Amino acid sequence: MELYNYIKSLHLIFVITWFAGLFYIVRLFVYQIEANEKPSPEREILLNQYKIMTYRLWYIITWPSAVLATIFALWLLHLMPEWLQMPWMQVKLGFVVLLFAYHFKCHQIYKQLQNDAFRYSSNFMRLWNEGATIILFAVVFLVILKNAFNWIYGVIGIFLFSILIMLGFKFYKRIREKNKS
Repeated sequence: MELYNYIKSLHLIFVITWFAGLFYIVRLFVYQIEANEKPSPEREILLNQYKIMTYRLWYIITWPSAVLATIFALWLLHLMPEWLQMPWMQVKLGFVVLLFAYHFKCHQIYKQLQNDAFRYSSNFMRLWNEGATIILFAVVFLVILKNAFNWIYGVIGIFLFSILIMLGFKFYKRIREKNKS
């Protein structure tokens, strides 16, 4: 049981640092996209700095955290194989698959921005940043509530939470546009 607690603690630590990396990398994408709209030489100075920052965040924190969180998760599942039969764990693993899809899409965006290919707007990136938040909320509630989780209320809750995020995004966008005027 002591080994289990150490492995679980390490899993949780690396999940936290993984999410921190995902949250911050997309903010850096926003800044990088907005820096591309600046006049020279400010644009070049900022873009070079953001490339360094995103590289370090992505390869020193985010990727290693994702790998280590996965290794410790697999170790936990090896110690507790009966979890794979539990509905809450199956749904959680579905969200983990979504999280990896989100991570790989962020990697694709990272590579594009490192090559000065700006395919998304800063507003899109602000909205994209909320994807990890929704996954985080879903996973935390699943893990904490487990079998007591009421699926109907859970789905409604995630849906309402997503709507609140969208409304907050629109409100923030209006404030930004007013401040530009």
